[in-house]
Amino acid sequence: MADRQPGRAALKIPRGRTATGSIDYLVLSFAELESEVEAWRRRLESSGIRRGDRTLVMVRQGLPLIASVFALFAMGAVPVVIDPGMGLRRFLQCVRQARPVGLVGIPLARWISRLAWGSFRSLRARVTAPSSLVARCSPPVPAGSRLGAGLVDTAPDELAAVLFTSGSTGAPKGVCYTHGLFDAQVELIRVTYRIEPGEVDLPLLPIFALFNPALGMTTVVPEIDPRRPAEVNPEKILQAIQQEQVTNSFGSPTLWRKIAARAKDRGVTLPSLRRVLCAGAPVPPSLWEDSLSLLPGGELHSPYGATEALPISTIGAREVMTETLVRTREGAGSCVGRPVAGVSVKVIALTDDPILSESALRSCAPGEIGELVAAGPSVTRTYDGLPEATARAKIPGGHTLPPGAVWHRMGDCGYLDDQGRIWFCGRKVERVQTAAGPLYTEQIEPLMNQHPAVRRSALVGVGPVGRQRPVLVVEVNPGQRADRALADELEAFARRHPLTSRLEAILFHPGLPVDVRHNAKIHRLTLARWAARQRV
Repeated sequence: MADRQPGRAALKIPRGRTATGSIDYLVLSFAELESEVEAWRRRLESSGIRRGDRTLVMVRQGLPLIASVFALFAMGAVPVVIDPGMGLRRFLQCVRQARPVGLVGIPLARWISRLAWGSFRSLRARVTAPSSLVARCSPPVPAGSRLGAGLVDTAPDELAAVLFTSGSTGAPKGVCYTHGLFDAQVELIRVTYRIEPGEVDLPLLPIFALFNPALGMTTVVPEIDPRRPAEVNPEKILQAIQQEQVTNSFGSPTLWRKIAARAKDRGVTLPSLRRVLCAGAPVPPSLWEDSLSLLPGGELHSPYGATEALPISTIGAREVMTETLVRTREGAGSCVGRPVAGVSVKVIALTDDPILSESALRSCAPGEIGELVAAGPSVTRTYDGLPEATARAKIPGGHTLPPGAVWHRMGDCGYLDDQGRIWFCGRKVERVQTAAGPLYTEQIEPLMNQHPAVRRSALVGVGPVGRQRPVLVVEVNPGQRADRALADELEAFARRHPLTSRLEAILFHPGLPVDVRHNAKIHRLTLARWAARQRV
């Protein structure tokens, strides 16, 4: 991209406001960003980091993240990315598992690495990253310097990065990405969403900014704290979109609900946006509806996938509003669309045991709920140093897939309809296994969330597996009293539908716990333990 569009803006980093109130950006062209990457490469190399070295990246979003990661790619080193929002104990567990040789971090990260020496004992190189969002790496390189001879020739099956899962329904795991997989992933995203060089992206999840240089998009760094994304000021996001004529953005449903609500209050729309990609949890019906007026020149899309396999499928607002939303409101689950090009999806019989070969799969009939499995060029093959977890999550492809390819068990329950669309019914580990059969979160919760007093809800099971009692934990809307009268009203509301009529108790919670990465995934297993203590 530095060859094709050297003078086009690659990165815009906010650094305050002008006298007129506009956002003041530090702007780097693609040629300048390439020089920045070369400066980083030289610094990393002079610090002793070499090809194949695992290097933990603990830097600020924007320039430090993009430049350091691409410098590591350029020299064939392996960036290790762990979400710091998962909490210190879990973070240190991930560090011990990853065994990084190098650390690229802000001063605080270097301090933590020395204080928690036992978790960082594998380190032999520490590289300080600027603590400022706008500071460039030093030493500087001559203007116009190119990666040139510093760019190694990596193989498609060579390890490129280790990215950790969020751990929202279990222990975080390192996912092994190869250079070939990254290449396929970029191409899938480009083709699926028809992204063109010269577009402008506002990524509300920092790691997704790493796709932009390869796609030729300008990255506008958002004014958001990645550690507390739900506290974002939507006014700042709206200003950035309008000022910079943003065409693309990725963010969780929680963030886009806030942005859409503020835009609705102000009576503004966002005509420059061609697409908004919303993932991390199912998109709520209200956001699908609001997106139609919010995006007069574009569309809200919901890509489905996971850290281990992305993208798998996608669906847009027009199809949701005209075809699938009515079924979601009737308890059918959330439709996540059709598989993207080159990706295959099956629904197999539910089991918690490892599946050792493709021949052992039992496929479900259309409409029958089972476990979703996927195969394709964007599907990773192994977890890092976790052979047992790999065996539980991967199924050797046999004769139907290319050599070495696998089926990835998504850990999700769902089914295929007669049009080949995927319907998501909830995480497998979060299904409630009652004596009368299983209940699924994404069938129950959308039904109950239609009550005007309910902000959101969570289906959990209390008691031994196979004889669990289905309990609904409810977070009410602001200003709504959570009392016995409302509980009676919700119980009567639940009796109107065969699925929700099986609920045995309603509990109120002041604020459902959610994941830090997206602020959208409800921690239902945590809530299940809390509900068990309420003696329902």
